Amino acid sequence: QPALSNKSRKKKKKRKTKKSSAEETLEDNDLENIDNLLEKIEGTNGLSQETQSGIIADSRPLLYVEHRNLNPENELKRYFGARAVLGDQRPRQRQRQNVRGTWLTTPDNSWPRYTSTGITMQLLETRRGVQYFTFEHHRKYQQVQLLFLKNIESMDPNSVVPLLQALEPYHVDSLLLLSDAYRMQEDQEMARELVEQALYSLECSFHPLFSLTSGTCRLDYRRPENRSFFLALFKHMMLLEKRGCPRTALEFCKLILSLDPENDPLCVLLLIDFLALRAREYTFLTRMFQEWESHRNLSQLPNFAFSVPLAYFFLSQQEERSELELSQAREKAAQLIQLALIMFPSVLMPLLDHCSVQPDARVASHSFFGLSAQISQPPALNQLTSLYVVRTHSLWKDPAVMAWLETNVNEVLHMVDAQDPLVEDSEHKRKIRYQSAPRNIYRHIVLSEIKEAMAALPPEVTSQPVMGFDPLPPLDSIISYTRPERTNHPSNESTLSLFFRSLLPNFNLQGDMRHDGDEEAGAGHDLNQGVNSLMAAMRDMLANIQFLEPPRDDNPEGDGEWD
Repeated sequence: QPALSNKSRKKKKKRKTKKSSAEETLEDNDLENIDNLLEKIEGTNGLSQETQSGIIADSRPLLYVEHRNLNPENELKRYFGARAVLGDQRPRQRQRQNVRGTWLTTPDNSWPRYTSTGITMQLLETRRGVQYFTFEHHRKYQQVQLLFLKNIESMDPNSVVPLLQALEPYHVDSLLLLSDAYRMQEDQEMARELVEQALYSLECSFHPLFSLTSGTCRLDYRRPENRSFFLALFKHMMLLEKRGCPRTALEFCKLILSLDPENDPLCVLLLIDFLALRAREYTFLTRMFQEWESHRNLSQLPNFAFSVPLAYFFLSQQEERSELELSQAREKAAQLIQLALIMFPSVLMPLLDHCSVQPDARVASHSFFGLSAQISQPPALNQLTSLYVVRTHSLWKDPAVMAWLETNVNEVLHMVDAQDPLVEDSEHKRKIRYQSAPRNIYRHIVLSEIKEAMAALPPEVTSQPVMGFDPLPPLDSIISYTRPERTNHPSNESTLSLFFRSLLPNFNLQGDMRHDGDEEAGAGHDLNQGVNSLMAAMRDMLANIQFLEPPRDDNPEGDGEWD
């Protein structure tokens, strides 16, 4: 009997060994097949039913956010394969210890251990199925925040580094400020990591009922405690787009818009069309235009006026659609692009110029699209058109797109020569509207850092300091605790100089320029010296920073108290 039992045990061990090897094979197969899985999911795209017009519609809310689309690794896997992104690591090796599971970012083991930072989220009220939340700063965090503001106002940018090191390694505004400094030094990797740490800290403070995906959770930008979350999401979205992850960036853009769709404090409506086109989410863009045009007048924004017909054009090129769908998409694209050219004629020539395309003699000599169209447009419209052309001109360089655009430009010139009433009506609307832009558009232009649009900002914006951690705060802010007043420096400095001052408050371009001609390079030298000293201090801090580890159960010596 003992001999038989030993044999049975050996057989069981062999079976377990075979089973474990089979599990390893399955894990490898999962890694190999993950690309096919994602492609199938992307192909269906969660779309469920067809409309009569042939354009596929989604039964879920427009701003519904999917968790899997918030992870840039999933998008990179589709482009380069799972092996290239994950390497030879097995899933168990990729598990991270001692960190919370989050959706917005993937925390790294090298990050400081997260403890209570003094930020919490509270549910204020629920109205008509919509929940209104707000972040709150406890006394500990308030003291750090006031010290941060004091250091910024005291013209000492280096004081931010010891604040992170000694007091609060997850102080959100400090992380965002340092991220901007690294980005100015073209260290995109470090800039991205600092923004992700800020998002990780804020997500760990979420209320249990706060949902990223429902589209029914709101945050009020007028409260300073909420602005850091908006700005961290926006900066993360821009870094993702530059990283080559437009689909993930689009999902973050939808998330930002869902937090306050009525006011849109960062005006992401000026950007969402570009991300949708880059991510080839044409159906989402056309659906958004159909659902929001009636109450948001999206066609009055140049970016939607031109991007939506471009999306219909791309849909008309998809061979898997029926002939009826292709015909309807072509007709809709032609109709909308002609309306856009009539309403915003000043877009065409700069767009062709950025695409390095020479217009034909008839278009170049016609006054409708000529220089007078750009000179006569209101300043606010000039900001919007400059923003759109610089941001999206690369999407128009395709030869098929240019041929389609040329055909419709000639059709518009026929309408202009025939004195179509629509042309005169559009000109009248341009003169009445776009006289001044709301503050959220100015805030978007400052955050986007597109110099052509920033050059058109009005003096009331360029004459005040623009802080990178809180650009152009709302005039009706809801202050929950006392903050030191900002020192205004009215001057004729450029927006770029004021942006440098927000990062390096001791930088003074005007003071250097008042000296003799031999000291003209003083401003640039002072900027480089200040930035380099700040970078050196931050790198030294990040290299030497040490954080206490909590006592573990298996460590008999860890009897000390850890906070």
